[in-house]
Amino acid sequence: MSSVVRKVVTGRSPEEAIALLSSVALAIVTALLITALYLGREIFVPLALAILLSFVLAPVVGLLQRVRVPRALAVISVVLLAFIAIFGLGSLVAQQLTQLAGDLPRYEATMREKIKSVRGATASSGTLERAADMLQELSKELDKPKGAKSIKDGAGAPTTAPVKPVPVEVRQPDPGALESIRALIAPLLHPLATTGIIIIFVIFILLQREDLRNRLIRLAGSHDLQRTTAALDDAASRLSRLLLIQLLLNSAFGLIIGVGLSFIGVPSAILWGVLAGVLRFVPYIGAVISAAFPLALAAAVDPSWSMFLWTLALFFVVEPIVGHVIEPMVYGQSTGLSPVAIVASATFWTALWGPIGLVLATPLTICLVVLGRHIERLEFLDVIFGDKPALSPAEMFYQRMLAGDPTEAAEKAEAFLKEKSLSAYFDEVAIKGLQLAQSDAKRGALDYTRMSKIRDAVDEFASDLSDQVDFEPDVTAHTKDSEAAAAVESISDVAVANLPALRKQDLEPNWQGECPVLCVAARTPLDEAAARLFGQLANAHGLAARIEPAEALSTANIFRLETAGVALVCLSYLDVSSPAHMRYAVQRLRRKLPNATIMIGCWNGDFDSEALEALRAAAKADTAAGSLREAIATCRAMARPQEAVSKQETPSAIRAIV
Repeated sequence: MSSVVRKVVTGRSPEEAIALLSSVALAIVTALLITALYLGREIFVPLALAILLSFVLAPVVGLLQRVRVPRALAVISVVLLAFIAIFGLGSLVAQQLTQLAGDLPRYEATMREKIKSVRGATASSGTLERAADMLQELSKELDKPKGAKSIKDGAGAPTTAPVKPVPVEVRQPDPGALESIRALIAPLLHPLATTGIIIIFVIFILLQREDLRNRLIRLAGSHDLQRTTAALDDAASRLSRLLLIQLLLNSAFGLIIGVGLSFIGVPSAILWGVLAGVLRFVPYIGAVISAAFPLALAAAVDPSWSMFLWTLALFFVVEPIVGHVIEPMVYGQSTGLSPVAIVASATFWTALWGPIGLVLATPLTICLVVLGRHIERLEFLDVIFGDKPALSPAEMFYQRMLAGDPTEAAEKAEAFLKEKSLSAYFDEVAIKGLQLAQSDAKRGALDYTRMSKIRDAVDEFASDLSDQVDFEPDVTAHTKDSEAAAAVESISDVAVANLPALRKQDLEPNWQGECPVLCVAARTPLDEAAARLFGQLANAHGLAARIEPAEALSTANIFRLETAGVALVCLSYLDVSSPAHMRYAVQRLRRKLPNATIMIGCWNGDFDSEALEALRAAAKADTAAGSLREAIATCRAMARPQEAVSKQETPSAIRAIV
């Protein structure tokens, strides 16, 4: 074993070796745990059922305690009443099954006629019938006893001479009284023993609830009481709410189905109602399975098809209403599981514990998700099974740009724009995604080719959003016109959404050129991608913008740069670690455009006003912006005639310029 470990860790750094060994240890522990759950299912299944029942019954016990009922009496009373109700339901189901078995012979003729009609409707062709006859004859020939002689029948066809059987009669002695009792009790021993274990577990869990909680806290880690308490409270609240809501909804579903089937006339309607309520605890397929039995019975016992169609309509109406209308309203975010997690957990727990595991799958997976949210080493459980997005919006944007798929990113952006503005999306999602790319480039994980691919994807992405305007849906929903919307904007957060697009005739004379805004990438294709986003936002506000790559700043190219009609130049930076580069770039642009305003766009993160001003002063630029919204607010304030610019709308950083 030690030699295997040495081979595994050879050639790796200590951190990589520790991480690898931890992963191997986790895999071994997981495999051992799954094996223990499977081999010890006779113990773990009753324990899991008892724990879940205790979550359901705990609120009732607490209610009785609040009305001065002693704890022990409250626990025993609630548990006994619960199991009496369960046994009563079981006896009702058994009675219904017995009645159904007794009534089935009455429907034999109807079932035969239905089978004949179905067979007639789906009758096979003559070729298929001949093939079936040939296979049947071949089967008889293969099954012919050894030594049997083949003879010819009247038509000349070969037949097998029948072998006369020897009658054998086996008689068992009459069973005694003990044998009869054993035969009667043996099938009931396992269910009764399991039920007894569950009852004992439930009673002790409810009686020792606080003590068990404290012991779990001690095992989980008493050094971090806050995190452990949060995990226990989260698990308890989620499970209690989930189980209670499921119990109420599924009981109501079963009651409606049972009453509906009774009105339709399906035999043993109570049985199918109970079955529908129980099977609905199984996610996704439970309702379908519960509908199969009454549908088959309705088709068999009714000479016509009306009972079958009414039963089908009942399930088709009730299940969508409960599943797609009522459940989303009452569940909300109670489970925290993704649909894939529910299906995967149902498959896993069914393979381990059979049908009981199918019912317990969702509650048990919720416990795993809660552990993953509060225990760092088990975070992968929350990622795999939780309903939270696996990637943040910024990570999703970056990943789609890396994959060269701007279409999906545009779809996500359109969904975002239903709640927030275009400028908010660019600042909060797109720019942050480019910041992730810049971090990868800085540590050498992103080469120039891939940065160029990201830039091209961002160009296509911006083109897909070229018809979007910059407005805030929540604000415009409460305002009558654009002037009222602009009134609620404050310069403290440099909000520019909902401001009307500027018209060319309303701009300052030096801003009325074909492209008054020039966006120049500072160093890399990623800076050019950020410049493309700024240009897209400027166009949305009525300020035509042109984008130039980083090569335009070189000594050979800057004198060939087209500058006619340019009023403002924005240098786009995702990496602001080199003020010297900023200063030299500003100097070159100043010589080429002495009358234009030069702005530095620092898109690498949040800047306070003092740090931004220090960076601007070091670069000797006219102004600086730490976000796209701030940059657009600066452009708007400079482009509008001075008499039309209100003091509230003009950023203090650029009033001296205006």
